Amino acid sequence: MKIAIGCDEIALSLKNMIKEYLQTQKEVPVEEVVDMGVFSKEPVDYPDVAEKVALAIANHECERGILICGTGIGMAIVANKIPGVRAAQVYDPYSAERARKSNNAQIMTMGALTTGPETAKYLVEIWLKCDFAGGRSTRKVEKIKQIDAKFRIPNSTHQ
Repeated sequence: MKIAIGCDEIALSLKNMIKEYLQTQKEVPVEEVVDMGVFSKEPVDYPDVAEKVALAIANHECERGILICGTGIGMAIVANKIPGVRAAQVYDPYSAERARKSNNAQIMTMGALTTGPETAKYLVEIWLKCDFAGGRSTRKVEKIKQIDAKFRIPNSTHQ
């Protein structure tokens, strides 16, 4: 699995810790972690990073993405603006599981100011281990895709 990861300056240390965890854990096969920034504590506008990660998902360059800012809310809002992307803010084990099983979210977002390092690793582990369950959720995810397509800008470069 190829995973894109990104953060703002507030979440730099948590992003680096999760990146190292992804590269060393054995539970889920992670072939590559693509770090899309940031790389320093210099202030950055989080929408720039969220857009990069979401485009990597929309363009099928990566299978999953992880975005981290102060709360995770802003990153989720931006990522969900990219056609074809489903991002979910994850804050506990149940939300991590359901983001994948029910909503087939390709991107998880977290807050560095609201989620401790060990909890963050645990949430990433849960999210990575889960697959879309299908069943009754299939119809709902298909409706999400239909709404996405309905409001997509014609001649958009990403699918």
